Amino acid sequence: MITDVLDFETRLAHGDHQAIKLWLRLLTTTTLVESELRTRLSATSDISLPRFDLLSQLEREPAGLRMSELSARLMVTRGNVTGLADQLESEGLVERTSGPDRRSVTLKLTPLGHERFGEIAEQHEGWVIMLLGALSQPEQEQLSALLGKLKAHLKARRA
Repeated sequence: MITDVLDFETRLAHGDHQAIKLWLRLLTTTTLVESELRTRLSATSDISLPRFDLLSQLEREPAGLRMSELSARLMVTRGNVTGLADQLESEGLVERTSGPDRRSVTLKLTPLGHERFGEIAEQHEGWVIMLLGALSQPEQEQLSALLGKLKAHLKARRA
């Protein structure tokens, strides 16, 4: 389903620094993978990629997560999380509970949410494995280690 279209790397000029080339390659690759996952999710379910990501975070935390924690994990605004939560709650996939101070709200999956997420997550995992299948297992491990090193460097700069 990935098609040949103009991408971020078309911005490159002959003399661009290697860091710029790498940045645009990362951005292009991420965009292509996300686009493919969005297409496959919309073709097989009514769950968008942002909704899937939110459900995925909640699946990993059976006790639920505060809205602010979800916002940080998903790297989106609290307003975005609230909008997604409103939709998912109206469909019976998540439930809100108030914290002790009544200002903090925890979101957790309902039994229906667990069921729906489980159905979709298995397909999603298969798609990711297929999309990254151009790299061998050792290559995937090497790339993951290199990206982990870069991630740690970037996080350290924020501290």
